[in-house]
Amino acid sequence: MSREPMIAPSLLSADFARLADEVARVADADWLHVDVMDAHFVPNLTLGLPVVQAIQEVSPVPLDCHLMIEDPERWAPGYAEVGARNVTVHVEACRDARAVARDIRAAGALAGLAIKPGTPLEDHLELLRDFDTLLVMSVEPGFGGQSFIADVLPKVREARRLVDSGELTLLVEIDGGINADTIEQAAEAGVDMFVAGSAVYGAQDPAAAIAALRAQAAAARPA
Repeated sequence: MSREPMIAPSLLSADFARLADEVARVADADWLHVDVMDAHFVPNLTLGLPVVQAIQEVSPVPLDCHLMIEDPERWAPGYAEVGARNVTVHVEACRDARAVARDIRAAGALAGLAIKPGTPLEDHLELLRDFDTLLVMSVEPGFGGQSFIADVLPKVREARRLVDSGELTLLVEIDGGINADTIEQAAEAGVDMFVAGSAVYGAQDPAAAIAALRAQAAAARPA
């Protein structure tokens, strides 16, 4: 694990009335995590493709679009087409996850697969050969501000083992309840990319918060 820890602030914790300004506040981040919810796959409703396209046009960092939606086969490629760096779909929502990954990649983005806290990793290991990122949810998808579920960390450790052994080639990402109190646990387990919402956007100085989280993760990850 030679790569430096990566921080992806979650736009869900930003002020939606000032999106362009809020995007600019996290210019020191690695990616900007954008949660797309449809009020069907999850009970909440956030934003869709036109808003993501507008964010893409002003974002100083690559977009990491997390689609918590039904019918990702239909909608996911569009997020790649507008320029997102990574487009993640939920395995629980896919009819044909490999086809979605193929279409996302063909449209120019990395393809990510997300799994809910209660979804076993081992049931989907073969699928991961077709993806570039694995997003382990450490809260139930649908709402920000939830507490970190440490019980998902064995999934992270297994994914890290498979990546380090060369059996998989992907980025391990975690989303949910990541802050100064939890990031070290996630880093020790083997996470590459940390999604952080209020820990960044709730700080007086988001750049300092990003740097502090990155330093904590770097100090905690295995040698």
